Amino acid sequence: MEKAVPIKSSSGFDSRENSEGYSEKPERDALVLRDEHFQSVAFLARSLSDENRLRIILCVSKGKKSVSAIVEELGLSQPLVSHHLKELKRSLLVKIERNGPFIYYELVDPRILDVVRTLSTVATDLLTARKTF
Repeated sequence: MEKAVPIKSSSGFDSRENSEGYSEKPERDALVLRDEHFQSVAFLARSLSDENRLRIILCVSKGKKSVSAIVEELGLSQPLVSHHLKELKRSLLVKIERNGPFIYYELVDPRILDVVRTLSTVATDLLTARKTF
């Protein structure tokens, strides 16, 4: 069963939007998700819900990195980095490449950075708006 989830326009209110900021044309702004997609989206959101994982994602988005390179760049402990890399790999957000005895991690899909950027922008906007009340 499909459910339409309204997505509020980021462009502000205009004549095509109702008083709550949603388009009068739901087919344009509605995000349609099947029930099984909610579980996948929630799984991805949980994977992105840790600030150390976000730091690691940004780190490996610049290219393939070994655990020791990530540890050095981020200043986190090796066990902590290894734990989060395991979770990111399980979540299909990073992939590994073996080169002899070395393992390198990299971001699976650059669109993950777009998601992180969008979340960052929304969080900043919401916190800024909250401070103006």
